[in-house]
Amino acid sequence: MPPNTIKQAQAISLKEYKAFFKEIKEKILTSQIKAALSVNQKLIKLYWEIGSKIHLKQKEDGWGAKTIGNLAKDLKSSFPDMKGFSLTNIKYMVQFAKEYPEFPISQQVVGQIPWGHNILLLQRLETLQDRLWYVHKTIEHGWSRNVLLHWLDSNLHKREGKAITNFQNTLPSPQSDLAHQFLKDPYCFDFLNLRDKHDEQELESGLLDHVQKFLLELGTGFSFVGRQVHLEIGDQDFYIDLLFYHYKLRCFVVVELKATDFKPEFAGKMNFYLSAIDDKMKHPDDQPTIGLLLCKGKNKVVAEYALRDINKPIGISQYESKILESLPDNLKGSLPSIEQIEQELENKK
Repeated sequence: MPPNTIKQAQAISLKEYKAFFKEIKEKILTSQIKAALSVNQKLIKLYWEIGSKIHLKQKEDGWGAKTIGNLAKDLKSSFPDMKGFSLTNIKYMVQFAKEYPEFPISQQVVGQIPWGHNILLLQRLETLQDRLWYVHKTIEHGWSRNVLLHWLDSNLHKREGKAITNFQNTLPSPQSDLAHQFLKDPYCFDFLNLRDKHDEQELESGLLDHVQKFLLELGTGFSFVGRQVHLEIGDQDFYIDLLFYHYKLRCFVVVELKATDFKPEFAGKMNFYLSAIDDKMKHPDDQPTIGLLLCKGKNKVVAEYALRDINKPIGISQYESKILESLPDNLKGSLPSIEQIEQELENKK
């Protein structure tokens, strides 16, 4: 062991430290974790046990940062082929143990997601309830770390299941609960750069230009069917903005885009579209078609009244996006583009 192993503010004996280090070392050896760390649950359990023991030493014996730093060095020296024993990661082990004190009994679900996911949840969320919400969603949908980060950035736990709907009165249970959870409010379209006075066509084009990001925001299970889907009814032509099929709900989903605040007449038009899709496209084994009205804004009371006596399942949500300030026409051609500015800065170097 290096001669400078035990230099710390607290009076901790060399014998005590050696005994603790030996215990941790034996626990690592007996865990049979390979360099590839393929057995995730054993790894998470090991990290929790290490974090718990260090946390206990901190409380009872006053172990400080210096001692933990020495422990990190000794573990890396003893297990050079294993990753995960950096000082930073050991601090996360301690935090993990503190945040999940009931891990051995009731919180083992966190052991079903990768360690990197767990670190992200510790960094971004303060409450156990919120972290476990994302843990269950990650397990259910198989989210990668980047996908989890995306949902954390957009506060999914505060948006999912928040749309105004009439599903409870128009869909059988448990279909109504499942369908309600798939809708959000608001929808986050920050990947779009819309003008302040944009219209439905601009919104639709922007969403389809970024269809993969749009599908990600809609959520798991949505499959794109078409845009401006033609319906001929009573010798008249009608066009649905966007049509999807949800393979988990087993139904079509009609999405209508409105660049204005919600108006009651929007619900009537959507009801008309849902009846047409159910009659002309729905398979006998499909569930009733669902409608989603995406509006720039909405009055909650007006929206609830508009849906009260409609017998087709409709949800109403608003959307948020980055808004670009509109320039006067006489200035639009006089300002340099981003590319021109970047090129100018490059030439100045």
